[in-house]
Amino acid sequence: MAEAAALPHVAPGDLRAMLPAGSTALVVVDVQTDFAAPGGLMGRFGVDLAPAEAAIDRIEALIAAARKAGVAVAFMRVVTRPETDPPALKTLMVRRGMPGGEAICRADEGGADYYRVAPEPGDIEIEKLLFDSFHGTDLDAQLKARGIDTVVMTGLTTECCVDSTARAAFHHGYNVFVVSDACAAYEPDLHSGALKVLEQNVALLTTAHAVAAAWA
Repeated sequence: MAEAAALPHVAPGDLRAMLPAGSTALVVVDVQTDFAAPGGLMGRFGVDLAPAEAAIDRIEALIAAARKAGVAVAFMRVVTRPETDPPALKTLMVRRGMPGGEAICRADEGGADYYRVAPEPGDIEIEKLLFDSFHGTDLDAQLKARGIDTVVMTGLTTECCVDSTARAAFHHGYNVFVVSDACAAYEPDLHSGALKVLEQNVALLTTAHAVAAAWA
């Protein structure tokens, strides 16, 4: 986290004007059993989930702050089934010597369930097959229907689905903010490296405390 904290972040005092409640959405990416719960797939593989748990602590606080301020909340979720596994992903896994490695976040095995967070009526919910929350979904249409032009990115994992969704949001014309301490990767260098690249190309970085203060 020290390397991430050393990256350029928007000054907290400047955030309020950049994140107006009526045109901003808090995007919560893939906070799910298989990615974060001790009994999920990554947990069963023995992955250190402490960074994910710490990020989710902050995500929970941001969801509460967003709801209180009237900011839209959007939940992204990977939901897979054998019959919908993309052929390219299956081929990639075979070529890596990991046949069947695409079997994560299965709809009927509990791995796709939300972990520690849950949408409420009126929230945006998106089910996706891969990393980019815009690809093959109506996320762009739902955001535009609400007049959203700014997204505040949180979730798992920084270098994969958060990165892919943040880049797609930028390409769809949104102002993109990434909450550096409300995202997590399973390896510290992947977290800080992804944040550095996003900050250089498509997003501004901020912190959970700064965002909550802007919405207070």
